[in-house]
Amino acid sequence: MSTVVLLIVTGLGLGALYFLIASGLSLIFGLMDVLNFAHGAFLAIGAYGTWWAAGFLPGAGPDGPGFLLALTFGVAAGTLAATLVELCVIRPLYGRHREQILATVGLSLAVPALLQAIWGADPLTFPKPQAVRGTVDLLGAHIPKDRVLLILVAVALFTALWLFNSRTRYGLIVRAGVQDRAMVTALGIDVRRSFTLVFAIGGAAAALAGALGGLYYGVVTPTQGMSLLIFAFIVVVIGGTTSLTGCAIASVTVALVQQFANYYTVAGLGDIAVVIVLAVVLLTRQGGLAAEKSAERVA
Repeated sequence: MSTVVLLIVTGLGLGALYFLIASGLSLIFGLMDVLNFAHGAFLAIGAYGTWWAAGFLPGAGPDGPGFLLALTFGVAAGTLAATLVELCVIRPLYGRHREQILATVGLSLAVPALLQAIWGADPLTFPKPQAVRGTVDLLGAHIPKDRVLLILVAVALFTALWLFNSRTRYGLIVRAGVQDRAMVTALGIDVRRSFTLVFAIGGAAAALAGALGGLYYGVVTPTQGMSLLIFAFIVVVIGGTTSLTGCAIASVTVALVQQFANYYTVAGLGDIAVVIVLAVVLLTRQGGLAAEKSAERVA
């Protein structure tokens, strides 16, 4: 029983990490119709920014308020990078999907190469605050505290993004701008500013995933964002490219399948099981789990 509880909770922790990454992808694609392959680069920048700040930024550190300052610095670095990418790269390419893909793929390769050139290719030990070290007991299972933290942060992010999509003026403006940008602009609304805000929020979510992913894995590497981005894309496709709720459900599903398959079968088979789930969903529900709600772009 304790083993099953451990697999479920750790699977939820992994699913929370996948959601942190995939939510930004879903937000940017669902509201802006931009397929951003550079999303993993924002994740890597957030991870390395947090790692650097924890060791070198005055006032920051691996524990208590110091780590919160380091985390804030990492998220801010990822948000700034996303904002600059939207302003300098994506904005001139709205409506030109082929060029968007080529540009963001190029960035996804360039940023890890830059990080590797600065800090090397070897994994760097990520600082873990004392508060999230060790385990907590749940039904006889010893649950790592960092998994619990990931779950709580993912729930908070889901709530915040849902409110932004469905309850704020900016969410409405962006959805309307995607449908008919000329009409919204004619009403005197600056759609470009709203698009930049959405892209920055997506980058912040990715950077947060990078920082907390460092807690999950214990290390950061230049290619960590690229490897996690693969699962993020799988989650977005399974959940529905425009549905935040579908993204959350798919994140949990993918992580649980991966955890149970890796434990009860051959190690590494979990990735194959995830691909099988992806194939089944594509064959049975075109548009993903939330296909019936995809037109809303808010659920």
